[in-house]
Amino acid sequence: MAELRIHQEKVTPQNAAELIKLCPFAAISYENGKLDISSACKLCRMCVRKGPAGVVELVEEKAPEGVDKSSWKGITVYADATLTPEGTVKIHPVSFELLGKAKELAKVTGHEVYALLITPKGAEACAKELLEYGADKVYAYEDPMFTFFSNTTFAKAFEDFIEKVRPSSVLVGATNIGRSLAPRVAAHFRTGLTADCTSLEMKENTDLVQIRPAFGGNIMAQIITTNTRPQFATVRYKIFQQLPKESIENLSEAQLAEKIKVMKVDPAWEDKRIHVTNIEGLPPIKDISEAERIVAVGRGLKSPDDLQMARALADKLGAHLACSRALVETGWLDASHQIGLSGKTVKPKLIITLGISGAVQFAAGMKTSDCIIAVNTDPNAPIFDIAHYCLVGDLYEVADELMHLLDSLEEA
Repeated sequence: MAELRIHQEKVTPQNAAELIKLCPFAAISYENGKLDISSACKLCRMCVRKGPAGVVELVEEKAPEGVDKSSWKGITVYADATLTPEGTVKIHPVSFELLGKAKELAKVTGHEVYALLITPKGAEACAKELLEYGADKVYAYEDPMFTFFSNTTFAKAFEDFIEKVRPSSVLVGATNIGRSLAPRVAAHFRTGLTADCTSLEMKENTDLVQIRPAFGGNIMAQIITTNTRPQFATVRYKIFQQLPKESIENLSEAQLAEKIKVMKVDPAWEDKRIHVTNIEGLPPIKDISEAERIVAVGRGLKSPDDLQMARALADKLGAHLACSRALVETGWLDASHQIGLSGKTVKPKLIITLGISGAVQFAAGMKTSDCIIAVNTDPNAPIFDIAHYCLVGDLYEVADELMHLLDSLEEA
């Protein structure tokens, strides 16, 4: 890493004006006798190479020394537990999916799989459920201070767990809570975090290979945190497969006590700067992430009026209507219908795509579906690389034929 350092004692109004004129990104300003470089800076180093000598200096940050990886062991899954309006605690299913992946990764290193639970109540019941889905041990922080999510309060418990247990890798679901919490904890330990991973692999030296699309989906980047621990990765819901639920009824009380670690909570962790007085739930909406059948439309649709045709087909199939990013950008459908890296990840039993080319961003959000039927006029469309059934043709004609076929089946 590198940064620009300004030697203010060498700054004059004259050389400040020269630097401002020199910067191609308008990132340099001069106010009240002080020179400043804003976040618009792209580190082009023009101010260093061609600016007044010695005013701006490029400082290379020394790479951190290699961490002792042998002192960091285990793969942790953050159990995203929230309090429901009914007063019960529910664990988000993405946590169970991550436990399944963690068990697979742990086979490479021979380490244990931990679950980190932060909850206002019901820790024992939640911990037993996490054990049933693959956790070897559950570390539970239970206290009323965790009733409502607070980034700073939850982060304190998260940091305490890492300092005491020292896991090598930490997997967090890319939920609203996970997206907020993981970066804060990773920053506290000055370690790396890769967001929205679509695949994970493990090396024998415990380096976690975090794979995600980059540069607009044109490449699949493999990211490794080699010099720091723990390694953080967030993963969306419906990316991995959860393991079958296994009964733990045969475990004795002593065995359960060994597997469920009740952690001490420090009252000083509570952030009292924010006081939640009331929470009101939003009206229930259809979440395409939970849909078992989907009809998705894309850029091949000619008019917003034609959405009615797609809705009719979806209704006939008992399916949800979804779309690619192109239709959200045109305003034809809202973002709750969007599939892809910038939308929702889905894993239905059946998905029919109409007029969608299948760019990496879209494919990453639905490629694990059980059955993919793709319709496109282009026989070389990328969607056909992942589809189970490929129909080369006009989406309007195909949709019409499907409607007639479904009508005939109903009559029969």
